[in-house]
Amino acid sequence: MNPAAPSHIGLVGYGEVGRILAEDLRLQGVQVAAYDIKLDPTADPKAAAALRAHAERTGVHLVESHAALARQSDLIVSAVTASQAVAVARACAAGIQPGAYLLDFNSASPAAKIEAARLIDQAGGRYVEGAVMTSIAPYRIRVPLLLGGPSAAALEPQLRRLGFDARLGSEKLGVASATKMCRSVMIKGLEALVIESFTTARAYGVESELLASLAETFPGVDWERQASYFFQRVIQHGRRRAEEMREVAETVRDIGLTPWLSCATVERQAWVADLADTGLFGPRDAERHGWREEADRVLAAVNMAPRPGTDAAK
Repeated sequence: MNPAAPSHIGLVGYGEVGRILAEDLRLQGVQVAAYDIKLDPTADPKAAAALRAHAERTGVHLVESHAALARQSDLIVSAVTASQAVAVARACAAGIQPGAYLLDFNSASPAAKIEAARLIDQAGGRYVEGAVMTSIAPYRIRVPLLLGGPSAAALEPQLRRLGFDARLGSEKLGVASATKMCRSVMIKGLEALVIESFTTARAYGVESELLASLAETFPGVDWERQASYFFQRVIQHGRRRAEEMREVAETVRDIGLTPWLSCATVERQAWVADLADTGLFGPRDAERHGWREEADRVLAAVNMAPRPGTDAAK
């Protein structure tokens, strides 16, 4: 491996994103350590066992705290829920090595990124904000990544050597995050709109008319396929998306606008996550057969049967 690239990488957060990065980095022979609150003694033993099993298969060293992770890492990647971005930076600052980087993958507001940077830089580390610009799963480590902050230019070539599709956005902190937040107003909001619109259309039996109208207005979009994908993503990740949208709402509020639509998106994403927690949709990562099946489950949950004689009843 190129000696200019970090050789000891620490992952804070060993969820979907952390595990994907761990797998791709380990294939290159990079030493990877990880910490996740799900590994704490008070956490769910079943969840912790699953993480330990993955780490053993992948060759990832699990540690007991943020500070312990920071002490052994050239580069720390923080990939947790959006609301924890500043808390993670504070915890890692206690052990970060002089000149080591913290790459913040979290979908947090510009103000949160600026505060996290202050904590890391004051402790002698180098903070870089990273805005993940699309879903990670299809791209894995090659997901488009927009970097920001005074240390971003120095880290960019090192990340590229590791396989990241990293691009310098701005040396000013908050710009990369603002770009991601504004995108999320649209993408997460569109997910919420589709779930609400298509489920209501299913209840009234007018989904065929809805799809035809949307195809006429937006001829470049396969709405049947797109709706199924949106339902799947929100069922799997609605909780995380709701957390991100709370940060989006703060981003909008910080410029003086009332984030009515962003707040509504929070509610719809969290509502689907609550239903998923009950097991309504089955296992979150289960193979899905289209949006209609999921919409029918939602309708059953709200005690609304499809109307007889309509598309929804067929």
